[in-house]
Amino acid sequence: MLEVTDLVVRYGPVQAVSNMRLTATPGRITLVLGANGAGKTTTLRTICGLQRAVSGSVTLNGKDILGLSPSRIVRLGVAMVPEGRRVFAPLTVEDNLRLGGYTASRQDNDRTMAEVYEMFPILHERRSGVSGLLSGGEQQMLAFGRALMSQAETILMDEPSMGLAPAIVDSVLESARGIADSGKAVLMVEQNAEAGLEIANDVVVVSRGEVVYQGSAEGARKNPELVRAFLGDAALADE
Repeated sequence: MLEVTDLVVRYGPVQAVSNMRLTATPGRITLVLGANGAGKTTTLRTICGLQRAVSGSVTLNGKDILGLSPSRIVRLGVAMVPEGRRVFAPLTVEDNLRLGGYTASRQDNDRTMAEVYEMFPILHERRSGVSGLLSGGEQQMLAFGRALMSQAETILMDEPSMGLAPAIVDSVLESARGIADSGKAVLMVEQNAEAGLEIANDVVVVSRGEVVYQGSAEGARKNPELVRAFLGDAALADE
């Protein structure tokens, strides 16, 4: 289980994240919602070691991982699916997957690759093809598979539906749901709130770096406060 407690992150004098609290649990999707600039991506980057924190803690199964190097955090079981997919376009699908498993043994790589191909049959079909020629949805599946190759038990997903055709979004998010159902803990940032709420178990809504709502996805769908949190202070003033 991944737990973030009282996390504070600054960019110079600007406080991007204030006392962030959230949990990602095996078999569940925790969805982080909020407007642009709310601190969502900064939170993910800090968890995986790409951004320094001012204070707070990030624990994985009780072990504090805050401040460790990104490679060490991957080895401990946390992998990132970055915004924009960022596949290695000149390389084949299979080479991309093998790069994702650089921290694992050859035996583990072979086993996990078979599991990834079972989860995403299109990747098996295209395994010898150049990754840059895949569609956006296929590249997102490859990014998912690359994260799984690291043997991670916690997967961070940053805007998995971004830039995808509406017809593909549901398929990609269903794939994320499948990853959680396989026993992984998924922490997902997603701008498509409606689609994200359909697959999530738990929701954290962030405004100006602070948590303004935390609860179940079902409860969020029925809570008008969630809508007002997205619309901001102007909407609250109209009430």
